[in-house]
This record gives sequence, structure tokens and C-alpha cells, in this order.
Amino acid sequence: MDQVVINKLKTNPRFREYIRYNSHWYKYLNRNSKYLKEIEEEMKIKYKLTTPDRLKKISYNIELIQTILQILQ
Repeated sequence: MDQVVINKLKTNPRFREYIRYNSHWYKYLNRNSKYLKEIEEEMKIKYKLTTPDRLKKISYNIELIQTILQILQ
């Protein structure tokens, strides 16, 4: 496994957790580190870390705050 991949596993807990639960990726990473980007994308989709997911979450929180403020008025 490349040093870049090992550093990524050590520094990013979410990435490490994703790899542990989806261990088939170890095989690909051992063969070629170019799969790192693909794994990161899958991880972001699974943990809802993509930009649209974050925007949706922010929008939901804003709506929640607006509702609470309307109730308090």
C-alpha cells in the first residue's frame, strides 16, 4: 500500500471507518492507489458529505430555526 493511502487512513477517521466496513476496497488500494479518489467519493455519498447534501442540511436547519422563531412570536 502506498504511503499516501496509509497517511489518509491514519489521518481521516471517517475514511478509515468506511474502509473497515467495506473491506473489499483494501484489495484495490493494495494494487493501485488511484482508487483512492473513487473510495473517497463513495464515502462522501454514504456519509452524506457531498455539497448538495450539506446544502440540504443547512436548508433544513434554517427552516427549523424559522419555525421555532414563528412559534415564539
